[in-house]
Amino acid sequence: MDTLDQKLVAAFDGRVVRKDLLHRIKKGTNVPTFVLEFLLARFCASTDPAEIEAGTEAVLATLQDNYVRPNESNAAQSRVATKGKHKFIDKVHVRYAEDEKRHWASLDNFNSQRVAIPEKLYRDNDRLLEGGIWAEVTIAHNEVDDDDYAFYVEDLRAIQLSRFDFDRYVEGRKQFTRDEWVDVILRSVGLEPSKLTQRVKLHFIARLAPLIEANFNFIELGPRSTGKSYFFSEFSPYSTLVSGGQATKATLFYNNARHRIGLVGFWDTVAFDEVTKITIRDPDSIQIMKDFMANGRFSRGVEVIASASLAFVGNIDLSIEQVVNSLEYDLFTPLPKEFDLAVMDRFACYLPGWEMPKNSSTFLTSNYGLITDFLAEAFHYQFTKTSRYEEVSKRIRLGSAVEGRDEKGIKKTVCALLKILHPDGAPSDSDFEDYVAYAVECRRRVKEQMNKRKPDDEFARINLSYYQLDGTEVVVHCPESKNSVATQNPVRRDAMGRAGSTPGPLPAVVERLSEPTPPPI
Repeated sequence: MDTLDQKLVAAFDGRVVRKDLLHRIKKGTNVPTFVLEFLLARFCASTDPAEIEAGTEAVLATLQDNYVRPNESNAAQSRVATKGKHKFIDKVHVRYAEDEKRHWASLDNFNSQRVAIPEKLYRDNDRLLEGGIWAEVTIAHNEVDDDDYAFYVEDLRAIQLSRFDFDRYVEGRKQFTRDEWVDVILRSVGLEPSKLTQRVKLHFIARLAPLIEANFNFIELGPRSTGKSYFFSEFSPYSTLVSGGQATKATLFYNNARHRIGLVGFWDTVAFDEVTKITIRDPDSIQIMKDFMANGRFSRGVEVIASASLAFVGNIDLSIEQVVNSLEYDLFTPLPKEFDLAVMDRFACYLPGWEMPKNSSTFLTSNYGLITDFLAEAFHYQFTKTSRYEEVSKRIRLGSAVEGRDEKGIKKTVCALLKILHPDGAPSDSDFEDYVAYAVECRRRVKEQMNKRKPDDEFARINLSYYQLDGTEVVVHCPESKNSVATQNPVRRDAMGRAGSTPGPLPAVVERLSEPTPPPI
């Protein structure tokens, strides 16, 4: 145990786990991290080597006995039929069958689509009906021959903490400096901070923003195998990942036939994986998405208000140098054609995924971190019950080029960083300025690409800035495009799409440039 481990164990006794245990157990299963750490918290929340070893064996035994692998579904069903009932760890969904006028449960790996379930269970767990939840579920065999189902759910316990004390979380945070807490967060999600630069650390922190700030619109595009979708699929039981495919307004927003709100009403974060491959067949879906991204509400015959954040992650196939220096391409090029400028303008933060290191065991930590489920509960609490917007609005000073949606996006990014890194109170002036500069850069990346696409000057005010305490105005640049004439002063086109004015020299500005990321250690 290093010094940070010792401080963490002292401040959060019983809420920490050694992260290499997760890596050992994770191999060979596709169980989400928060599920495995739920079990580790039960058996291995200790620093005693003998207890850890015994607890690890208990977790492995639990998985062996209760987790069904996809190719073992027939054996699992036979076990229930033979024993009468058995407890499983699986993802449970509930669907309503209109022709039968009843609800059926299904388990991903148990592989039965007609499992009877008591009404109380899906009434008490709304998310069963919208995306499904991981749970410890007891499946029993139905001995009544006349019934049209073989199995029923006898009991179900969602895999998440039953109690969470936010005050204890805040008191624990006070024991750490800002930089120490950054390292605690990174170790808690399985990364070793000593292998990362300060800028990459902040990128990883920013990836968590949609999980803690309501109605936060986030996008990250970059190379493959950098873990873009990991936090949304593995980290929190309050996030759901929509894989590439057709996204319908009934699924996402509101089902008029069933008079039921979609995913945005049941999850803190709805993330779209492989966003470049999403097919949107109904034009209404985009209009509803625009309304929701703008203010968290939309109308589908009824007025619907929800707080879910939307995160979009996908791949860029061209090199960033090619894109920023091209007259034809921009950093939004991979998005579906239905994602017009109005959708792009609603992104608060564009994280530069090309600066993130490729997935590698080199970056995994073997030290202690907070139990993932505990940290996810802290994020969920702040998502639903706290707001830092007024605090940020009173403290921040932005330049004249910052327009309406720029200001909102910058402030919400800063709010998210404060919630993650300073749940116990206000940051220092120096730390606050760092967060503002980072948020301005993430919003400028959005605006530069819109300006490159638009044939006129609607989005031409790209030199976003903020004021330091001494009154100095600082313009923030994006490192990948700072010296690109094609991005900073793009060619304008006429109504027929023909090139007009030729790019001139870059304007001279006082600037703050974030340092480019050096190669991974």
